[in-house]
Amino acid sequence: MKDKEILKNKNLLLAFTGSVAVYKSVELARRLSVKGARVKILLTENAARFVTPLLLESVIVGGEGGGVYTDTFQYPMAHIELAEEAEIMVIAPATANIIGKLASGIADDLLTTVFLAMSPQRVLIAPAMNWRMYENPVVQENINKLRSRGVNFIGPEAGQLCCGEEGYGRMSEIDDIIEEIERLLFQKDLEGLKIVVTAGPTREYLDPVRFITNSSTGKMGYALAKVARNRGADVTLITGPSCLKRPRGIKYISVETTEEMAEAVRGEADNANMIFMAAAPADFRFKRFEEKLRRDGTKIVELIPTVDIIGEIGLKEKRPFLVGFAAELTWDIKKAEEKLIKKGLDMIILNNVAEDGAGFGTDTNKVCIIEKTPSASNVTFSTTEVLPKEEIASIIIDRALELYRKENISIS
Repeated sequence: MKDKEILKNKNLLLAFTGSVAVYKSVELARRLSVKGARVKILLTENAARFVTPLLLESVIVGGEGGGVYTDTFQYPMAHIELAEEAEIMVIAPATANIIGKLASGIADDLLTTVFLAMSPQRVLIAPAMNWRMYENPVVQENINKLRSRGVNFIGPEAGQLCCGEEGYGRMSEIDDIIEEIERLLFQKDLEGLKIVVTAGPTREYLDPVRFITNSSTGKMGYALAKVARNRGADVTLITGPSCLKRPRGIKYISVETTEEMAEAVRGEADNANMIFMAAAPADFRFKRFEEKLRRDGTKIVELIPTVDIIGEIGLKEKRPFLVGFAAELTWDIKKAEEKLIKKGLDMIILNNVAEDGAGFGTDTNKVCIIEKTPSASNVTFSTTEVLPKEEIASIIIDRALELYRKENISIS
């Protein structure tokens, strides 16, 4: 299934409780329905003081499969039928009160009775409350109790609260909640696999304030890491300097220089099943000046080759399944093939960064996937269309997983 279609025709049950953060949930319902989900909404009595059923009915685009439910007795067996139908139940916002009820097994309204009829693994809770309430030991105990039963949580976040105070208690942002819903819905075909992804550029310093780098933003590597996480893998993301938001649920290692990236990869490689080397590390470093250079005449600088990270891993006798990336200015299959063989890779992803929609910093990409055949002197390749980078990531991972399994490497 393509990433953009993960929510299409999925039956989602949103439950709103009595918190001012419910204003975010109205937009959450709208966004999910725009993405093709069939959205139904449970509204507690206190939540109905903030938003009306009419408003919520109006934001569920198209109304297909939608509806707003407020009463346990709205129709017979509502709590059972809604629980059976929903693929995911999202309680957002979740107050301290509702968290306490759920942890104690209280079922005194439609939301709490539906919860008891659902598998805990199909429930996602987004807390929202004052920081004092959130940090109260009773609330923390209730959250931990629900977590231990398999219930999923997202947030809360730190920041300014509606009461004007600062602290943990803000409901997570809509984009993050949607991303977590998608993760829960993904087929978990990578469970049991440890996957390492490198991303972004590196920096090599000329002096304490100047460095050489490149235009990589890390978007392709971050997309690979998030898709692998969504599909159940244990993911480590090793990233050079990037402005991208740190992905949730992923071991995150921040580095700056090529040697630092190499050291991080070495530390993760022995326990990894697959490595995707999507970073663009600098090929050279300077013979560094210890003081800031002044503009007082011509300077001669010396460039020294940096460590070849992927070549080092590829030549190991026992190594993970290894996927390299080649950023070129043309579709030079021969050059990528030479790199594939020389570095000891299983696959290489050729990217023509000069092509529209496929360069550094874009949200889309177009790649050529090149892989070894049983005869090491030959390769096969296939080229994608221009697609969003997360779709490209899924295509790359699909093919890598197929080849990985063909090599009869056991998945623990």
